[in-house]
Amino acid sequence: MKARVKWAENRTFIGKSGTGHNFVFGTKEEDGTTPGPSPMELVLIGTGGCSAYDVVSILEKGRQQIEDVVVELDADRAETTPAVFTRIHMHFVVKGRNIDPKKVERAIELSVEKYCSASAMMAKTAEVVHSFDVVETS
Repeated sequence: MKARVKWAENRTFIGKSGTGHNFVFGTKEEDGTTPGPSPMELVLIGTGGCSAYDVVSILEKGRQQIEDVVVELDADRAETTPAVFTRIHMHFVVKGRNIDPKKVERAIELSVEKYCSASAMMAKTAEVVHSFDVVETS
């Protein structure tokens, strides 16, 4: 895997993934504005994306009629440098028809504990916990 980061100006950077996708990120400017998500926000988003991908895949293979999966993330960071994540709570909202909550719970557990490399890395410094809701659609 490869990536590239280029300084644009002030506290703004442009990232380019190995697959050719560009994105702007950075930290707070003196005037309080931000050019995009911070690097740590991207790490948190990546962790949620990794796990969401697994959950969707596992539920589809389990023939669950999912229509939407959202992961809401809430994290705490250490107060000292390096300010690593110390707690990450992932709340999954799975929408669909006739969804089996036990299959959702198992899919999340498999992702967080076995398949998602991002959450495995985060678990080295953070307590990674999860919860979920199933929303029946008609």
